[in-house]
Amino acid sequence: MSLFNLLKPVLVLVFASTLLTACVSPTYVTKGTEFPGMYTEKPKSLLIMPPINLSTAADAKDYYSTTVEMPVAFHGYYTFPYELTAAVLKEQGIYDSELVYDIPLNKFQEYFGADAVLFTKIVKWDTSYAVVASNLTVSIEAEIKSTKTSEVLWSYTGTVVVDLSGNSGGGGLVGLLANAIVTAINTASADYTTYAKQANARFIYSVPVGPYHPQYLKDQDIKIIQQTK
Repeated sequence: MSLFNLLKPVLVLVFASTLLTACVSPTYVTKGTEFPGMYTEKPKSLLIMPPINLSTAADAKDYYSTTVEMPVAFHGYYTFPYELTAAVLKEQGIYDSELVYDIPLNKFQEYFGADAVLFTKIVKWDTSYAVVASNLTVSIEAEIKSTKTSEVLWSYTGTVVVDLSGNSGGGGLVGLLANAIVTAINTASADYTTYAKQANARFIYSVPVGPYHPQYLKDQDIKIIQQTK
């Protein structure tokens, strides 16, 4: 058998991998071209809705909700106190943001005076653990919708994956055992809130800054990874 025939499966695999990499290469666009509605409507106040939890972690919603309000406020928007708005929504029978996600949002302008509503979805909030290898994944989807038109003004999908695997550098059975112990400790002590903040930092960066930020209406040429299709 020739050397080419021996290497053929490997070459095919490398070629396929190259094609996949090329297919998922990000496209960069400016904030102005990606989210023109944010610059035409110029929302000043954002109502942050309770997260929609699509993950299997029952406590993800409570943890994640503590990481959103402050970063958005520092980005130049007036944000209504989350605990207060969540309580008001519950009084109105709205216990889940999914109940209002697809309906006209003008009522939020009437009740709160909000220019837009920020919806967040927790897609993944879990750990993949296999003794010597472990990954923590936090995946978030978010949208800002206008209370005037209910149209999406901005959207984002992003994931943070953290390698929690132990890597002591040692070899043999002792090194394998050490790595397994470190992996187990890292997995048990993983702080999802910290990595949720990282995911938030990425999505908030792509949001055009609000009127209380010094770069207001001056960031239209900043390049970001394309979100809309």
